[in-house]
Amino acid sequence: MAHFMKNETMENMIMGWVDDHQEKLIDLSKKIWEFAELGLEEYHSSKLLAEWLEKEGFSIEMGVAGMPTAFVATWGRGNPIIGILGEYDALPGLSQKKVPRKEPLIPGGNGHGCGHNVYGVAAAGGAIAAKKWLERENISGTIKFYGCPAEEILVGKVFMVRNGVFNDADACLTWHPNSINSLWASSSLAMNSVKFHFYGKSAHAAANPEAGKSALKAVQLMDIGVHFLREHLVDQIRIHSTIPNGGGSPNVVPDQAQIWYYIRAPHRAEVEETYQKLINIAKGASLMTGTNYEIEFITGCYNMLPNKVLGNVLFENMKKVGPPNFDDIDFELAAELTKTFEPGTKELVLQTAGLPRALVEKMLHDEVIEPYDEGKYMSGSTDVADVSWNVPTAQFTTACAPIGTPGHSWQNVVSVGSSIGQKGMLVAAKILGLSVFSLIKNPRLVQQAKEEFAKKISEVGGYVSPLPKDSKPPIIKKTN
Repeated sequence: MAHFMKNETMENMIMGWVDDHQEKLIDLSKKIWEFAELGLEEYHSSKLLAEWLEKEGFSIEMGVAGMPTAFVATWGRGNPIIGILGEYDALPGLSQKKVPRKEPLIPGGNGHGCGHNVYGVAAAGGAIAAKKWLERENISGTIKFYGCPAEEILVGKVFMVRNGVFNDADACLTWHPNSINSLWASSSLAMNSVKFHFYGKSAHAAANPEAGKSALKAVQLMDIGVHFLREHLVDQIRIHSTIPNGGGSPNVVPDQAQIWYYIRAPHRAEVEETYQKLINIAKGASLMTGTNYEIEFITGCYNMLPNKVLGNVLFENMKKVGPPNFDDIDFELAAELTKTFEPGTKELVLQTAGLPRALVEKMLHDEVIEPYDEGKYMSGSTDVADVSWNVPTAQFTTACAPIGTPGHSWQNVVSVGSSIGQKGMLVAAKILGLSVFSLIKNPRLVQQAKEEFAKKISEVGGYVSPLPKDSKPPIIKKTN
């Protein structure tokens, strides 16, 4: 009984630390929301988190894996080594004031439409809260906070994995802002991000078009080929594209053009197979137009391998912490934001996620629900997946936006910049801190997670980085 009471005291200490420092966490999340820095440009955001962790006693290694905004913060000694993943990049074109109507803060600017302003802060807060417990009890164990940039372009963790940044971790935990409080038990889609550059010959489009070789026509023919390919792919494979460069004036045959593809599939092998088909289509488009082409491989990622042992730890601690404590002001904002959804949006978001339809009647999720997505594939991709192929990894979500809020939307930017997102963030910090506590207190759980991981990897095959050996992160140089 005394042992149980001691554990309860430790749990209360960790949750109490988050409560006592909630103003600090909220302030940091507001600053990162205001910075709204894109992937690999998160100089202010990463510095803010790194300096906070350093002040709290963590040693900092900045610029890991060749990325200035990637870092590792370490505290402790010995095993197990428990990692917490943090993100802090924003999205382009989603600048938004904290009002329940579409109104950009900076026209054409960036915004935190995926909630990474609260993501990284909660993760760092959980790491610090767990560290306070280890320090007080003088218990062996190491905590590592991984500052992971550029998740939105699926670059950061893929390069960090390739450079062995996670090699010494025994387990990794993380979370993501959402509109639901539950374990994130589903897999994700593997992905390649690749640009095809075509080069032709310019000419006057009216006077002597026969002298030209249109790079734009090559791009168009390639996209037509990809369109016809879709009929012969399994339903879960998704290919989407943009044409960042289609030429200039219509009276000039374009000598350069570019098309950018995302190729997604439930398994890495399916992505690779589809990618080879696109390369063949590019060859055909090149032959038909007499142009040349080059391939620019941006990044790739794997499908998620959620670890059930770690997932159970996260979910048990989620039940202990409970849902965010939303008040009338939160519900009023949620109601105003929900009014701005297109008709049927809320129902469609719930259906796509596989959530109970009854949730359509709720504005904010004020309960913790059992995992609902195990064995499924979410329709998006995440570079957390690449970590999960190298280290036992699990994640969860908390309610940081009204139920049914579309991802990557201006409504999401408002939510995570308000007390709705901040309350979800504080819950997430407590869950992460408690889960580090659970794993270090019970090293057998870590061993079980590693055994499950080893068995799963033996079934699916080992990890091979999707990145070409000479690939480097697309760094954006800092400007003043």
